[in-house]
Amino acid sequence: MEVTLRRFDLSDVDAMMAWASDPEAAAFCRWEPYESTEHLLAFIRDTVLPHPWFRAICLAGDSRPVGAVSLVPTADACRGELGYVLARAHWGNGVATAATKRALTTVFGEVPGLERVEAFVDVDNPASQRVLEKAGFRREGLLRRHYWHKGRVRDLVIYSFISSDLLPG
Repeated sequence: MEVTLRRFDLSDVDAMMAWASDPEAAAFCRWEPYESTEHLLAFIRDTVLPHPWFRAICLAGDSRPVGAVSLVPTADACRGELGYVLARAHWGNGVATAATKRALTTVFGEVPGLERVEAFVDVDNPASQRVLEKAGFRREGLLRRHYWHKGRVRDLVIYSFISSDLLPG
């Protein structure tokens, strides 16, 4: 699956609304599904556009975003936390894996001092765990009762990819 990553633009609000408003797509995300383009537009303007590394996932030959991938800086400049979301229509087609691989090859070249990319996945999200494993991440362990998410405490699996790891073909 061929994907491209690009910066978001305010004009992406309608395409983004298609998946950002989907309760299933947002189920494991920290945000609730968007109910209005007005609130989503504010999120794009105030959070996405000034973010240091927040990209639209696009299918080759189409500039409309079908998802998003971001690298959130941590307190340690050598680490960043990867997150992604994808429209349900593209689940199971290799899009998330391709976008994750593309993000990895890009962030290590664009983020100064980055040595380690981490990803935290809910234990009840095996599809996302498979995405990371296919993209070359290593499972490091289980973080029991690690965070409060949508009304209950959750366990997370932590994955990492370091700058010297090789991307799978």
